[in-house]
Amino acid sequence: MAAPLVSLNNGKKIPVLGLGTWQGSDHPSVVEEAIKDAVDAGYRHFDCAMVYGNEKDIGKALCEKIAEGVVKREDLFITTKLWNNAHKPDMVVKTCKQSLENFGLDYIDLYLMHWPFDYTVDAVSIRPLDEKGNPMPGDVDFIDTWKEMEECFRLGLTKSIGLSNFNSQQIDRILGVAKIKPTMNQIECHPYLNQKKLIEFCSKRQIAITAYSPLGSSHRPWIKPNAPKVVIDEPVIKALSEKYKKSPAQIVLRYLIDIGTIVIPKSSSKERIRENINIFDFKLTPEEISKIDKLDRGERICVMKEYSGHRFYPFNIEY
Repeated sequence: MAAPLVSLNNGKKIPVLGLGTWQGSDHPSVVEEAIKDAVDAGYRHFDCAMVYGNEKDIGKALCEKIAEGVVKREDLFITTKLWNNAHKPDMVVKTCKQSLENFGLDYIDLYLMHWPFDYTVDAVSIRPLDEKGNPMPGDVDFIDTWKEMEECFRLGLTKSIGLSNFNSQQIDRILGVAKIKPTMNQIECHPYLNQKKLIEFCSKRQIAITAYSPLGSSHRPWIKPNAPKVVIDEPVIKALSEKYKKSPAQIVLRYLIDIGTIVIPKSSSKERIRENINIFDFKLTPEEISKIDKLDRGERICVMKEYSGHRFYPFNIEY
């Protein structure tokens, strides 16, 4: 089974469902096996990032599948992201080239600026703190970073460029100077945070939305005990699961696609990987979508609160 394709604003096509590859501390062999299982299950879209630390493992698995003749490079859609410690203009192109080297590929399909705010150059982790426990913010304007993202496109390093975790005001600021329009904004999106306003905002500007943490995953090392949990136990999700003879996770993924997003569920389980892509033989009704809409609580999992004082922190406005 393969996911349907949707067109980006530059005419490139992206599968509406992909595999998220943030694997935490999983062993490289686990990551490689998940990628191979996904290719075998019909996945052609893989969402990656340099900060995840597994581009080489992912590239190895994909190149093996290409060599086996299971899939062609042109059938794959590979996304990766510029991390926050490489926003300085002289670092963007060389960091993109490093990702290509890691993957063992000639080009990336979509290169995203992971966050609108940056860290100091020596901050390498996801949520870096210095020896005193203080955040390590940088001072680069994301407009200057974007200009070099455009250079990555001009050099043929990537077929498309885009954003991640940008709010509406930041997107409009990019659009005000962009010579190459962003094709994507990747954001946290699940029934507890359905992002309807930001989805509509981006849609009017022909910017696609990718939903990360689509199942409201709380499996992140910085999550506190009282953080929002997964939504699959909600009664409305369970009722639809019984109606359609689908798992609660499949209902949530179908919902996110039906409201206009591209979804990238993460899993290293062969069974779950196969299950997650098996959602294209049914569709929710407008009434059912409306019922799930009511679960929205504006609850965000990935808050990056330590950096809320940064001038480009994206979550200080509604959307």
